[in-house]
Amino acid sequence: MSESDIVPFELQRMFLGDTDPLFLLEIVFRTVFIFLWLVFLLRVTGKRGLAQLSPLELAIVIGLGSAAGDPMFYPEVPLIHAMLVLALVVVLQRVLSVLVIHSERVETFVEGEPVELVRDGVIHPAALDRASLSREDLFEQLRVQGVRQLGEVQRVYFEQDGNLSVFCHDRDAPPGLGIVPPWDLEPPPPLPVGRPLSGQVACVSCGAVQKADRPLLPCACGGEGFTLATTDPLAPGESAGQDALPEHAAGHAPSGGPPGASER
Repeated sequence: MSESDIVPFELQRMFLGDTDPLFLLEIVFRTVFIFLWLVFLLRVTGKRGLAQLSPLELAIVIGLGSAAGDPMFYPEVPLIHAMLVLALVVVLQRVLSVLVIHSERVETFVEGEPVELVRDGVIHPAALDRASLSREDLFEQLRVQGVRQLGEVQRVYFEQDGNLSVFCHDRDAPPGLGIVPPWDLEPPPPLPVGRPLSGQVACVSCGAVQKADRPLLPCACGGEGFTLATTDPLAPGESAGQDALPEHAAGHAPSGGPPGASER
């Protein structure tokens, strides 16, 4: 049928197309047959293929979905062709799974490797780039696990399955960069201007902490912004970073000023 022969909003064309209505029964048969075949093949792949998806497993899902969908309703696609494609995809998955188990090089190529994102409260910006994560993505995942400030964190690993493994201090965590409230709602308070500081300040780029009782040094990560470090940004009656303020200045941190302006 050419475009000139198409009648807009023709119900028979829209719902039945140009095929014989009896083809609807064939679609039912094709769908049930391919669905049962796919269930059988997924059963062969094992339980892990139905849980968290690795890159290999995601490729399997895409391949199975593409191969299983077309023969369900396209009359020109023979069922035996689809069955062969599905079987080959599953066989490839099984072969690669065996190679992954017996070869660390193949495992690294197929599955990737863990990436250390945070060590002792300091973010590795290059590792974030390798993991294709933004700082906000990292903070969001840490907040989900109850982390309030980076000083609580000993290690964070970006695992092969895309999840984060977070290891925190059991108690007496050192002060660090506050990550709550989310910075989109409440940015970290800037350093107070014209008042001497005590305690520690944190780089807003990586979370590295340094003492505030001497002129601030540029951060090793290249970041130039600093905020007051804190042990608990949600402590009742305290603002984020109050740990670094002298007693007479607590709760009165004015805005503005470049890093280290308080030492002038």
